[in-house]
Amino acid sequence: MHIIDRRLNPKGKSLPNRQRFLRRAKALVRDAVHESSASRGVRDVEQGGELSIPKAGVSEPTFHHGQGSGIRDHVLPGNKEFVEGDRLPRPPGGGGRGTEGSPDGGGEDDFRFALSRDEFVDLFLEDLELPDLVKQKVAASESVSWHRAGYSPSGAPANMALGRTMRNSLSRRIALKRPNKAEIRRLYEEIEDRERKGEVSEELEALRAELAELLQKTSRIPFVDPIDVRYKRFDPKPKPIARAVMFCLMDVSGSMTEDMKDLAKRFFMLLHIFLARRYKHVDVVFIRHTHTAQEVDEDTFFHNRETGGTIVSTALEEMMRVVRERYPVSDWNIYAAQASDGDNITADAGRVLSLMQEDILPICQYYAYIEVGRGDGGLPGHHARRESDLWSTYRRIMGPEVPMAMRKVNHRREIFPVFRDLFKKDGDKAVGRVP
Repeated sequence: MHIIDRRLNPKGKSLPNRQRFLRRAKALVRDAVHESSASRGVRDVEQGGELSIPKAGVSEPTFHHGQGSGIRDHVLPGNKEFVEGDRLPRPPGGGGRGTEGSPDGGGEDDFRFALSRDEFVDLFLEDLELPDLVKQKVAASESVSWHRAGYSPSGAPANMALGRTMRNSLSRRIALKRPNKAEIRRLYEEIEDRERKGEVSEELEALRAELAELLQKTSRIPFVDPIDVRYKRFDPKPKPIARAVMFCLMDVSGSMTEDMKDLAKRFFMLLHIFLARRYKHVDVVFIRHTHTAQEVDEDTFFHNRETGGTIVSTALEEMMRVVRERYPVSDWNIYAAQASDGDNITADAGRVLSLMQEDILPICQYYAYIEVGRGDGGLPGHHARRESDLWSTYRRIMGPEVPMAMRKVNHRREIFPVFRDLFKKDGDKAVGRVP
């Protein structure tokens, strides 16, 4: 048996083959994306690139001849080492993952696969979401979904409803009594038979007249008339869109070292990519604070080098001001993410606690707090890092029903796992708990 591939785009290079490959190896590719993203910079997340996945997970099905049944004889060339009847030992195997052979002769090489930018980001963000995104109020929709709404006598050729068209055609032909082909064929055969016999009679002329009348009637009543044609009709239906806003609060005070600020910025950059890629109708509000807080644009949020003291309540008050002015709770789903080193003046703890319990958490769908620390996770002199003031304050708020999560990040390699833990789907999320 010979199989010849005559496709115009063979060897698995076509788009359908690529999509089938991604579906078949999706779990392996997704794991490779998560592993690869941990070693990337945040700015490199959207760049795509090559991945390695086990070859066994993507092996293609092949055709081959079966062994069949019975005794099979093979003729092998002899040499000076073997004579008839000798058993040939299995050759020492070696394969995969290095230069040394494995003891049992088995092994597998990594399969290198290149992902585009869109494929990489889609796989990285596939199982993430904003939790509890409920529809507070239907927004002014910019997009619509199209739904079937019966049939129309006009439309695009691609939308022609062939079944309904032929049904209309059949109904019209029956109603107008259009002659059928069997009746016309019978008259033709009968007339030819009489003419073959040389018959000349009034009956033959009557048959000819009847045939002419049927043919004329057939020409007047077409098989398919334009009035029979029907097209599938689609009507636009507004798609409900839940509006959401994400508040990004970052501490840029003097207690935040450049490494800490870099960790916070990396987290927010990743959050920004996530929101921009997954949600079209999500506003992002950037708030920076020292001893004062202000709403800033994206460029200022990520690149400004302002510094100063630390009063966390100013950022929370600024958030509430923006909510009251632009984002009424009845119309918007409100989310917040805060990054800080945890330092705050002692006198401000009560104000922070009051704002969180009475104003912010009651209106938030989800509040994520990230506490950034030194790369070694400790203080100078190798002393254990004490629990920060802000962490201690927020811990008093936590509970099973509180829509808040707290995580610590001490190194840039921890940003991706923590981010995925904070925004994984609701069924896997431990809301209101502290790790």
